[in-house]
Amino acid sequence: MTSLRRWRVRQWSLAGLAFCVLMMGVALFLEHVVGLAPCPLCIFQRVAVLSAAAVFLVAALHDPAGRLGAGIYGALSLVAVLGGVGVAWRHLWLQSLPADEVPSCGPSLDYMMDILPLQEMISMVLSGSGECADIDFLFLGISLPGWTLVGFLVLALAPLGLLYRSWSVERH
Repeated sequence: MTSLRRWRVRQWSLAGLAFCVLMMGVALFLEHVVGLAPCPLCIFQRVAVLSAAAVFLVAALHDPAGRLGAGIYGALSLVAVLGGVGVAWRHLWLQSLPADEVPSCGPSLDYMMDILPLQEMISMVLSGSGECADIDFLFLGISLPGWTLVGFLVLALAPLGLLYRSWSVERH
């Protein structure tokens, strides 16, 4: 196995893409096999995973040799991952609230998407909903947003690897 220092953009991107596929596989398994319905914040976390996956896919196909390409793909994928970290953190915060401080349940995400402007819909989802504060599943004492946060932190290694590559590649 090659040293991580020698990994090209394609290798870092394929590693990140594989982890995104794993994260989405777990999410879809929990939804379709276990029967857990995703709340709006869970769906936003999935969007962050899919956004990172899209950047990793393009980066793997492109496989730029220079510093600039690795830096751009690293920065774009890191933005997607950090967005996911933020949403997962917000979700955990909502779950930590005492029952009397939990926001009331709002309309469904489908309904909000149909009638609200995008910015207002995003704001409404991020402000929280009672259904997002429910803890439906624990694994080793950690709720799903907690595990998703751990997943995003592990996933951040791929963009950081791309950024490291962009800083360490010799100039031509």
